[in-house]
Amino acid sequence: MDLAEGLKIDWANMPTYNTIMAVAAGAGLLLVVALMRRVLSGAGELEPSGYALAFGVLGTILTLTGLHMTLTWPLAPGGFPFDNIIFGEPALAFGVLMLAAALFLWRRGEALAAGPDREVVLARVAGPVSVFVVGMGLGCFGIAVAGVKYQLFAAPPEEPISGAFADYPLIEAIFISGLYALVGLGAVLGPWALRNRSRGLFTITGIVWGLAGIAFLLFGALNFFTHIGLIVNTM
Repeated sequence: MDLAEGLKIDWANMPTYNTIMAVAAGAGLLLVVALMRRVLSGAGELEPSGYALAFGVLGTILTLTGLHMTLTWPLAPGGFPFDNIIFGEPALAFGVLMLAAALFLWRRGEALAAGPDREVVLARVAGPVSVFVVGMGLGCFGIAVAGVKYQLFAAPPEEPISGAFADYPLIEAIFISGLYALVGLGAVLGPWALRNRSRGLFTITGIVWGLAGIAFLLFGALNFFTHIGLIVNTM
């Protein structure tokens, strides 16, 4: 394809920043798993202020970008308005949750850093907000189903690397939908793991969130190149 005659995009009306959103979400998932493993295993020292700072940084990024994408409808006129729901709303939810966790760790983190009852404290503190976590987990299942049913997420051929699969939209649809399904599974099982103090359920939660976290972080980092290439090729 001659890119000079191919797809042209008015980037002034097509803001996109799911690059940093994906990296922040991936890092956030990995840090949540690391924190919960440290708390529940009781192994090693825990420095709550370090996690509070990390959660604060990532939560701020996700809250600001997610809020803007959620409230600006559509974010990109003539583009893909469903991105507001798929990327904006989950990012906003995760960002606010991380900010709340950062505040707790900064103010009350010593309750988790020491003491034989820190597992009980974590379950009690996280109990009320887990209702929202489960709801967003079910929402992630909805996004996953919609992604496959409507073959979303496919990159245009003008985008480097990802564009090589433009003729096979189900490939990227299944990949991204699978990541949302993993996040949703962890969000549904995680609260049950804490409430029942089930090591088995927590292990599953840690695995699915860990895999999703690694994938989102690496895919977001890759998109810093692919999205720049897409912009260059479609200006």
